[in-house]
Amino acid sequence: MPTVLVLLADGFEEIEAFAPIDLLRRAGVEVTTAALGDGIHVTGRSGITAHADTPLAAVMETEFDLLFLPGGAGVKHLRADPRVRELVLKQHAAARWLAAICAAPTVLNDCGLLAGRRYTAHFSVAIELPAILANERIVTDGMITTSRGAGTAVEFGLHLVGLITGPEKSIDISKAICL
Repeated sequence: MPTVLVLLADGFEEIEAFAPIDLLRRAGVEVTTAALGDGIHVTGRSGITAHADTPLAAVMETEFDLLFLPGGAGVKHLRADPRVRELVLKQHAAARWLAAICAAPTVLNDCGLLAGRRYTAHFSVAIELPAILANERIVTDGMITTSRGAGTAVEFGLHLVGLITGPEKSIDISKAICL
């Protein structure tokens, strides 16, 4: 069964995290949510408090098929945490999937992973990411997949399902949710 680690930091964009998590779990993927803080409760940008599966410290040595970074104001915490950089670089070095939505591609850029690649992100970070493909909803280049924002979260989640379980499962789930 494929495995995914989702990093949740205070201020994360709920739609961007929960829609892909839901779709991945519907596909039978083992999704682990990890809170950046010491505890397991993380509050999103809209004031919804999530109960993460684990603190990040508990999964630092665990390997996952995909590392997913949701966007929102919480990205500033992702960017400031050296453990996040360590995980991103370890995932990249192992040639395993990385996914980021909204402002979270800035984390990948901070790690030097977007140079020479095709990617998209939210328009609010276009100054930091000058090669952004602003009209693309989802871009996959190598083992890195990026998406624009909350409005692309369901499509992005289905895309991730297709990447790690195969397109048939993504199509089945798309039909099941009446997309």
